Amino acid sequence: MLHNYFIIAWRNIIKHKLFSLINIFGLSVGIAFTMLIAAYVWHEAEVNADLKNAENQYIIQSKWKDPNMGYPLTALAPMPKALKDEYPGLVANYYHWDGVSSNVSKGDMHFRESLQVGDSTFLTTYGFKLLHGNAATALNDPFSVVITEDRAVKYFGKTDVVGETLSIENFKGERHDFVIRGVLDKLSKNSVTNVIEQSNSTFFLPGAAAKFMGRNLEGWNNTVIVGLVELRRGVNPEALTAPMLSLIKKNAPPQISANLTPYLVPLSKYYLEGNNGLVKKMLYTLSSIALFILLMAVINFVNICISRSSQRMKEMGIRKVLGGLRKQLIWQFLTESVLMVLIATLVALGIYGLARPYFASLLATDIGGLFSFPLYFYLMPFALALVIGLIAGLYPALVLSALKSVDSLKGKLNQVKDNVLFRKGLIAFQFATAAVVLIGAIVVSKQINLFFGKSLGYDKDYVVYAQLPRDWSKPGVQKMEGIRYRLAQLPQVSAVSLSWEIPDGNNGGSFQATKMNADSASGFTSQVLAADNQYAATYGLKLKAGQFFMPQYVQADSAKVVINEMQARMLGFANAKDAIGQQFRALGSRDPLFICGVVADFQFGSMQAKMQPVTFYNVNQTTLYRYFSIKLRQGNIQGSLEALQRKWAEVMPGAPFEYNFMDDAIAKMYKTELQLKQAAYLATGLAIIIVLLGVLGLISLSVQKRTKEIGIRKVLGSSVSHVMMLFMKEFLGIVLIAGLVACPLAWYMTQHWLDNYATRISLGPAPFVLAVLALTAVTAVLISLQTLKAALANPVKSLRSE
Repeated sequence: MLHNYFIIAWRNIIKHKLFSLINIFGLSVGIAFTMLIAAYVWHEAEVNADLKNAENQYIIQSKWKDPNMGYPLTALAPMPKALKDEYPGLVANYYHWDGVSSNVSKGDMHFRESLQVGDSTFLTTYGFKLLHGNAATALNDPFSVVITEDRAVKYFGKTDVVGETLSIENFKGERHDFVIRGVLDKLSKNSVTNVIEQSNSTFFLPGAAAKFMGRNLEGWNNTVIVGLVELRRGVNPEALTAPMLSLIKKNAPPQISANLTPYLVPLSKYYLEGNNGLVKKMLYTLSSIALFILLMAVINFVNICISRSSQRMKEMGIRKVLGGLRKQLIWQFLTESVLMVLIATLVALGIYGLARPYFASLLATDIGGLFSFPLYFYLMPFALALVIGLIAGLYPALVLSALKSVDSLKGKLNQVKDNVLFRKGLIAFQFATAAVVLIGAIVVSKQINLFFGKSLGYDKDYVVYAQLPRDWSKPGVQKMEGIRYRLAQLPQVSAVSLSWEIPDGNNGGSFQATKMNADSASGFTSQVLAADNQYAATYGLKLKAGQFFMPQYVQADSAKVVINEMQARMLGFANAKDAIGQQFRALGSRDPLFICGVVADFQFGSMQAKMQPVTFYNVNQTTLYRYFSIKLRQGNIQGSLEALQRKWAEVMPGAPFEYNFMDDAIAKMYKTELQLKQAAYLATGLAIIIVLLGVLGLISLSVQKRTKEIGIRKVLGSSVSHVMMLFMKEFLGIVLIAGLVACPLAWYMTQHWLDNYATRISLGPAPFVLAVLALTAVTAVLISLQTLKAALANPVKSLRSE
């Protein structure tokens, strides 16, 4: 009997090809989108789960009284080792490292690579597997290095390269051969090798190599080292609070011990909760969107199934007359519904496989293939299919099968208590969801346009930046300034600047600034930026008063600095001109700083943070630099870059010209927001498609029920437009009601999201009006197309008696 149910169900699906295609497609798209989002959420939630003893791994974070006094990510350099040495009953292992980038060479190949200089415990603590080499001894030698699989292929064309050498340049411009002692297997995404989203380490050097590189992994005043610890099983992280405070009080300078509170964050949660929980918030947002898209698809499927099942009342009557039992009719309807949902699920799996690469590219991440998930992951879609199928088949199975044979044979649908109000409520829910998603997409898009717009306070257009070989000395800076001058002579180049920072939020530190002769209570934190006299010209910073350093640096200018307007106000100057030639000081220093220029405020980092006071030091004074920022002239950009690359190779042979546009740096800052924007666009498209399919189903049922009414109206003189308006009023009212419900909800959600940004768009009525009008217009077009056929039909046919 069950076999017959499936045969009849399949024949019915084939008989109504268009209806089946619309219904299956709508549901399969909703299921596929939900599966893609679920896979993405699962992938992000599993970050760090593959680490050895992941549940006991922690990263030390720093909480400063003033957030600008230090980095929350880093810890005091000796802290991890001191915890292991002095509290062995609490701490099982440790790892601390310094992240740098440098030139790596093999023969005539030169590339800039991200390096971690850290403890030899790197491999054993986290269980990273080596394709080649011995994990226990790979980092014992000061000039040994472990590299990733892709870097082995990049330099040697193979992975078995243990014993080969690579030349690495230090920050004095010196080179030394490092012997490859290990090649890492492919690394899953984690917060040890990729603790900062913008920087993924691929070369791992032992701590003993820090001396050659010119770095320091020691010192209780060193606050820029990443520190991690592995706790012993059963140890609560709060148990280390007192030991960490004790170590700081005993060893750290007073300015640090009085302002720093360290704490532990589980590595299992660090990725999701870091950066103010931005990733976690996005996952919740995407999960909510996916849930509502799936609900819309289910509602759409149920509505269309019900509208089409009413056409089979005569079939039900004939089967009853021929002896069919109600139980058999119920099973028939349920079987057909479940079969259709199972087909939609199989189609969704196919869509998942085809759309996964595109979706992964859209979100700039990895998403597992169909066979890369735990077993329970595969049971969920089919369990969902069974539930949806039963819900969709329940109405025709129980209600239509209860009709009297005579009423069924006459096709009298009005004998059935059809709860139209409830089903219209479901359609309204779909419209409201689509409106919320569309409004959200518009608001997110406008805010992201602000990130890349003209309100940054500097000009990012046509600016490329590239990292430089390091020689952090006065002769090294002078050499770079000579090279900068030669690059600036290119006709394709407008300006070139040597600096430590680009405007991506990663500044070189901060200090406590105060007025002359004022006490420490009146101090404030100022961000330190190191740049030459061409920085303002390259980035188009607006000079409000004075000058951006002297054209030629002399030692007498070492105390001259440039500040921004905010700092001038905090120092008590009413306008920028009043600050020129005035002095202020850094707490802890007796030497005054002289203000030679004031620039307009500009957005140095993410718009999540407020603008900060800024002090520019001359790069000739600090002798620390990382970048050339190059302003290209408008025109043939590709030709300009080629000319620049040739000149670069001429003036700095052996130094790779690996450049990026400032737009790329900004995009890295807002990677999560850009992912949300892309997902919102996709969800908006799907929501509109699904809601229109839902309208299509409801219109079909309404037209079928009112066929005779339409015929009577036409006989009595109604025009085609009047008939169409009859349906327009019914459905456009639903759209407007849904819009009234959606707008307050969308306002609350988008306002809450915008609260994360110190600089943000003003939330006016435009996104809400635009979204509701767009949905109304698209719905009106669909209703017109659907009702036109009924309005043009011959009324004689619709009035013909049964």
